[in-house]
Amino acid sequence: MAELATNAPAPPWLRDRVGHVAQQKYDEAVTTAVEACAEDTKGQTCYICHQALHRHTKEGLVRGCACHTTEGFVHVSCLAEQASMLVAEALEKNNLDRKVWDLWHTCGLCKQRYHGEVLCALGWACWRTYLWRPETDQLRNCAMGLLGNGLSEANHDEDALPVQEAQLSMLRRVRASERHILAVQSNLANTYQILGRLEEAGHTCRDVFSGWLKLNGEEDESTIRAALNCATIFISLQRFEEAKSLIRKMMPVALRVLGQENYLTLQMRWNHARTLSRTTAARAFDDIREAVTTLEETERTMRRVLGGAHPSIARIEEDLRNARAALRAREEAQPSGDA
Repeated sequence: MAELATNAPAPPWLRDRVGHVAQQKYDEAVTTAVEACAEDTKGQTCYICHQALHRHTKEGLVRGCACHTTEGFVHVSCLAEQASMLVAEALEKNNLDRKVWDLWHTCGLCKQRYHGEVLCALGWACWRTYLWRPETDQLRNCAMGLLGNGLSEANHDEDALPVQEAQLSMLRRVRASERHILAVQSNLANTYQILGRLEEAGHTCRDVFSGWLKLNGEEDESTIRAALNCATIFISLQRFEEAKSLIRKMMPVALRVLGQENYLTLQMRWNHARTLSRTTAARAFDDIREAVTTLEETERTMRRVLGGAHPSIARIEEDLRNARAALRAREEAQPSGDA
């Protein structure tokens, strides 16, 4: 994995070797993504090229977004070709904005981010495309970030960690903006958490939240995201009261700035319910009932907005089952007339 962060310029033999590894990893990721989506994509065609099999690569279809019914079926190669072409056109016009770059990771139909193995494949496609640009180039940095996020999304966190660490080291070396450094530290904190390095995750996420708060104020999406990441890590560390306090401070901000159907807002409501069901206060009926109600409402909204195949649906359903079971247990244990 370290080879993939090699800087340009490089001798031809190294370019060939690294390019070969990037292509190989991309091919493997596409195969895995197609296999993961095989049941969902039977009998469908790509909404970009209108073929079942890609005309050159002969790869099958994927759909890792929130599209419903017969929408959203596509080849990873078609998505990569489209994103690469539109980014190149925007660069020629000196008009590369976030909406154009987002084509690398967000469905152009439902406007939701790809997830799972599909995002991982797109991460490799993006990295393969921009890998030899200079260290100071924005596209190279963004591609490395997408690769790390894609690996994490597909649960390849051991592989994501060195990519994210290499990206952070590169940004510090080229004296990148504080904004870029904070974004990578945020991803790194999430990976530390998943790998069980919780104390490192806690320290890193605190620094990230403080940095965004100072840089952009509380009504910025990056600050809200950092607060959510902090709360999630605090829950993993069983520091429930800290998590609850932070969520109660930032959830009204998320609702006001992002709206109630935004994924960050939904995650914040979800984590608020988790704190209610896991703190000492959860022994009170009002708190655990609120947790169940919040989880029910959030699950319905997430299913409608993200689609039933999104990985978050299965996780929130599990939390809802546990909360309902805890509520039943409390009701059965409560003496008659005390509720």
